[in-house]
This record gives sequence, structure tokens and C-alpha cells, in this order.
Amino acid sequence: MAAIPFAICNGRWPGPKNTHMRKMFLGGRSEAGKTTLTQALKNEDTHYVKTQYVKTWDVTIDTPGEYSESKNHVGFALGCFSFESDVIALVCAADEPYNLFGPGIAGVCTRPVIGVITKIHSPGAHVSQAEEWLHNAGVSKIFLVDSVTGEGVDELRQYLNEEPHKISMEEAIENQNKGLKDWGAR
Repeated sequence: MAAIPFAICNGRWPGPKNTHMRKMFLGGRSEAGKTTLTQALKNEDTHYVKTQYVKTWDVTIDTPGEYSESKNHVGFALGCFSFESDVIALVCAADEPYNLFGPGIAGVCTRPVIGVITKIHSPGAHVSQAEEWLHNAGVSKIFLVDSVTGEGVDELRQYLNEEPHKISMEEAIENQNKGLKDWGAR
């Protein structure tokens, strides 16, 4: 009997589980470093693997870059898979030649949206340009990460381990009526 690929077995990482870490949806172009970031968060050796389909791990929901590169698919991916996450990360490599994320895209999400800039030490890195793109997209916080060296990974992991601020339904409705993007804001 052939072994079942573990992506089919709920995509759960068979190693020790971090039950406190919030699950993060990763969206970004092909080769932006989403899978490598997942490997770094899980303390695995980094190796290139082309993501062919959505993979749900214990720490991340890793999407193919084609979902973000196609205007028609980014919304489907956010709509279908972001509900299974606690945080949405727009991943942008520091050496990307153009921006994929439209202004204010974070406003359509029902989860906190952060930015993750990968490949910060790439020879063609333009970190400030990537930061501007992510700010324009409406992210609440940006993490600078080098998944190969591990730089910035601990800060992202610490953020994912933070307990989210909880509010009542009445507080959420009041904040929504005030026009606050973060309904949990005080």
C-alpha cells in the first residue's frame, strides 16, 4: 500500500505542535519565500519546494503564488482559506520588481493583516519600496525576515504567539460603527 502524502492528511506537520501559535495565511507571488518562511517558522532546514496547491500546516496556510498573481484568484484564496487562519500575511520579497497588492486590500479581510518582507539581504533588495507597497495595502505591522539566516523569524514567531485581544460583540459593533478598521481597537 502506498503512503499517503501528508498534505492529504490535513497537511499537519508531524512534529511537535505549538498549540499557542496563531495560524497565518500566506499570500504573495511565486518565489516570494512563503514556503521557506514556513520552514523557518517550523525550524526545518530550508530547501526549495514549489507549492502546487494550498497546503495547510499547523503554523501556516501556504498558497501557490499564482493565486496572488492572478487578479481573479487572490480574492478566491482570501475568501476560501483566510477563515481558517488567525492572521493574514501579505508576503513580499524585497527584490520583487513590481507590486501585487492593491491599495487598501487589507480592508476586505476579516482577520488582522500583516506584511512580511522576505529576502531582505538579496543583492537586489529594495526594502523601503516593499514597505511602501505593504503600507499602501493597509497592513497593520511589517516584519523584515531572512528565512535562510533566521533574521526576523523570532520576532514574527513572538507575534504569532501573542494572545489576541478579545472584546465583546457590543464593543466590536461600536468600533465598526466608528469606522475603525481594527474592531478590537480601544
